[in-house]
Amino acid sequence: MATIKDIAEKAGVSTATVSRVLNYDVTLSVSDATRNRVFEIAEELSYEKHNLRRSESNKIALINWRTQEEELNDLYYMSIRLGIEQRCNQLKLNLVKFFRNSISELCKENFQGMILMGIYKEEEIVCFKDITPYMVFVDCLLSDEDSFDYVVLDHERATKKVIDYFLTKGHTRIGYIGGNSASAYDSRRSTFKVYLEEKKMLRDDYVYTGKFLVTDGYELMKKVILDHPNDLPTAFFVGNDSMAIGCLRALHEAQIDVPNQVNIVGMNDISISQYMSPSLSTVKIYTEQMGETAVDLLMERWNGRRIAKKVVVATVLKVRQSSF
Repeated sequence: MATIKDIAEKAGVSTATVSRVLNYDVTLSVSDATRNRVFEIAEELSYEKHNLRRSESNKIALINWRTQEEELNDLYYMSIRLGIEQRCNQLKLNLVKFFRNSISELCKENFQGMILMGIYKEEEIVCFKDITPYMVFVDCLLSDEDSFDYVVLDHERATKKVIDYFLTKGHTRIGYIGGNSASAYDSRRSTFKVYLEEKKMLRDDYVYTGKFLVTDGYELMKKVILDHPNDLPTAFFVGNDSMAIGCLRALHEAQIDVPNQVNIVGMNDISISQYMSPSLSTVKIYTEQMGETAVDLLMERWNGRRIAKKVVVATVLKVRQSSF
């Protein structure tokens, strides 16, 4: 495992700066470029792969539905992006990256394929099809599942893993803090509610939603603490690691011990999760493999495959110090 010192040396900053960046310290005065550099190096050092030189042929467009600034607040898509970049480097493919606020530049170049991360409108898909018929969607399902290739997760199964884990540990007051997803494919919150309802254990007042950001995790956990001074849930499934980091900060400020009073399990297993104090239990999503698989699906299309594929990448619950 890479250390904070390793990241600091490669980024050219102090270990203190790395630690504060990874912990989303809002009082730290550094540029977004420095933050981005630290986060990318933290992800890259976990891959440990040799980069090959890219060629200028076989141009692929990588489109991220977030802006570059938004990506810094939720490293999940950054991690997938780095996996895509690694695979393209291995195959000597020329990858051109576009963020949400630069998609207008897409039509100015010719692309042989396109990888799209996130959620898109139907009218946007029509425009993309005019550029290239070879498209792979990552972490998204459209209503037309038979025309395109997809790399997705089983959110329902992942959510049930966390709840079952809490139940085996004897928790009866279980809460959820997550984001309002624009995609019906993302079933974290609905699965949480249905699964606990089946077990006659659901409390709707333990379910809180906002955006998938550190700040929202922080504010929502503060609200939970105020709302439930005498019956605070003893375990929370948090929709992603960024929100979980905010939850940990709010609990620390309220002097609520994690994990002795409250257990926290996030989702994604972004690299910085292991640097938290306490280190964050989380559902590991193999983002590198998601990125690599997207590129491989595109290569299969180029080589003549006509039938659409949907690849579901497995998840694993990783128990660390924030739960027991």
